[in-house]
Amino acid sequence: MPFIINKIRGTAPVATLGLGDVRILTKTRLGEIGSRVRYLPSDHMHCDDSERKRTATHRETASHVSKETSPCIRYCIITAARDEEQFIASTIESVLAQTIRPLEWIIVDDGSKDHTADIVTSHLQENPWIRLIRREDRGQRSKGGGVEAFLEAYAQLGPRNWEYLVNLDGDITFGADYFEKCLDQFRKMPSLGIGGGMVCAKIGGHWQAEQAPAFHVRGAAKIYRRECWNALGGLWPGLGWDTIDEVKANQLGWKTQTFPGIQLLHHRLSGKMWGAWGFAVLDGEADYIVRYLPLFFCLKCARHIFYSPFVIRSIGMVYGYLRGFVRGTPRVADREMVEYLHRQQLRRLFGMSSIWR
Repeated sequence: MPFIINKIRGTAPVATLGLGDVRILTKTRLGEIGSRVRYLPSDHMHCDDSERKRTATHRETASHVSKETSPCIRYCIITAARDEEQFIASTIESVLAQTIRPLEWIIVDDGSKDHTADIVTSHLQENPWIRLIRREDRGQRSKGGGVEAFLEAYAQLGPRNWEYLVNLDGDITFGADYFEKCLDQFRKMPSLGIGGGMVCAKIGGHWQAEQAPAFHVRGAAKIYRRECWNALGGLWPGLGWDTIDEVKANQLGWKTQTFPGIQLLHHRLSGKMWGAWGFAVLDGEADYIVRYLPLFFCLKCARHIFYSPFVIRSIGMVYGYLRGFVRGTPRVADREMVEYLHRQQLRRLFGMSSIWR
């Protein structure tokens, strides 16, 4: 899922991580998985009677829990994937290896022209908690990073007792304890509404953490606490969704945060499918939709002059913003949220504490 919005930090210099600082899972043997996880009973799985009695209230679907973690943790994953045959198998292996598995994982084939759907299908029989939904080819990628496909899948979720909802890209890999660690962060911080690991991309042959504002969680790997999700009332169904949700959550009193000590690897650089110019245009149009303060937006564009691809990116963002204005692109109409955003941007400009830092 391309990352559409870059805040005022945008594509600022990134912190380089050594290969030892990030964990990648590309191959997992099912026999090894079984030695690390135990299973919660469900209609799809066999377990002994003692285990069934201890977890009778969770029989709606399949789930896997580590011995160190409470079996009450319940989460679902939704992945919108388009033309991900190169990486989707590794993403599936990463999820299969988790010490805590989801109640359900819906993978949406968002009009792929390659073998993405075939690869997903090959895993369905042995893993009935994974589902595949196919969408017709629109002829192009979603500007909103697949949020439409995500919302379509959300309406079809089977389990109703989930506590956390995950938006996960189909080109990401991570360690076997990734979700266990992330969900533990939610347990420690009751006010945390949206969270996720630090996304790392390979730039110049080195894995580097993709920097973002303090409040921002990359759309490629977002986890929503159910209470926060309900308060949001869903997601903006288009470009800008992965900024609007976080600003709204903060306005409502929730915290949003990336976990720097928990990394995952993004095997396709954000915005690569759109090219440098197209990615910049979408960034600017998203800022128009979210209703950035004009002064804040102008300073953001000026700052990007000094970072690759330099002037091209700044001009592209301005073009995208003006294109949204000329076309009359629908914008956020939540006045309270926009006022909150403007206050935070002014505080940032005057060096005061804000959601940006």
